[in-house]
Amino acid sequence: MITLQGDQKNKGMIHVYMGTGKGKTTAALGLGLRAIGRGLRVIMVQFLKGMDTGELHAVRTLEPQFQILRFERPHGFVWMLSKEDRQRLEKEIQIAWDYVQKLILGGECEVLILDELLNVIENKLIDLDEVIRVLENRSEYLEIVLTGRSLPQPLREMADLVTEMNEIKHYFHSGVPARLGIEY
Repeated sequence: MITLQGDQKNKGMIHVYMGTGKGKTTAALGLGLRAIGRGLRVIMVQFLKGMDTGELHAVRTLEPQFQILRFERPHGFVWMLSKEDRQRLEKEIQIAWDYVQKLILGGECEVLILDELLNVIENKLIDLDEVIRVLENRSEYLEIVLTGRSLPQPLREMADLVTEMNEIKHYFHSGVPARLGIEY
């Protein structure tokens, strides 16, 4: 657990990194890196991400203190999926969500990062009310980080910290493709 002095523990907070801008996952990873530097265990569950990314390789060198878990097979954008592919994705996300609920109750980590969970909610792959119920019943010492593009009002009210990252300018719009080691 996060300690201040002796056995005094910090109350766990809910952090949100949201918006249309780049850097939400990177901010969550930075918080995770800081946490393991202080002896905390961190688990990041990534939703809606199937491609090979640099953070997967980097975090492997930090295991078992920091782990990234994925439960989905690679897929395209949610709105472009066939009915069959969407159903498969829904099942995979439900498996991940079931595991997240065990993590929230099990004390396996002090920091739990739910990367792109807000996008899962937005795409109606997990029910918002269920997410709220699970978060309300978390350990009072578990730090939780949520990322994604948009934040439903009930989660905004529940969160202790909300940081909105908005795109002002991005080189992608001038034809620069995603770059190895920078975007993925």
